[in-house]
Amino acid sequence: MKSCRRQFIVGSVAGLVSAAFLPLAARAAEELSETDPSAVALGYRVDATKVDKAKFTKYAAGQNCSNCQFYQGSASSKTAACPLFTGKTVEGAGWCNGYARKG
Repeated sequence: MKSCRRQFIVGSVAGLVSAAFLPLAARAAEELSETDPSAVALGYRVDATKVDKAKFTKYAAGQNCSNCQFYQGSASSKTAACPLFTGKTVEGAGWCNGYARKG
């Protein structure tokens, strides 16, 4: 009898703790919008092929977030965190003026 009560209490506490942190995890995974002030400042584009090459002369074909040293996911990840945009994720196919080639 005591073990059932103990399991119930432990399970309830674990559920409450995980539910309390769920909003934090969801917020951390918010995708960066091109209209976000930090995105505008660094010229972030969700699709690297749509970068204004006249404005961002540093851009070269083949550069995208997934092959940037700041991209926190694997090269095959659709989105991942980027320390240049704290608390937001970026598209692997995206690009910004903070781009630095891996390697």
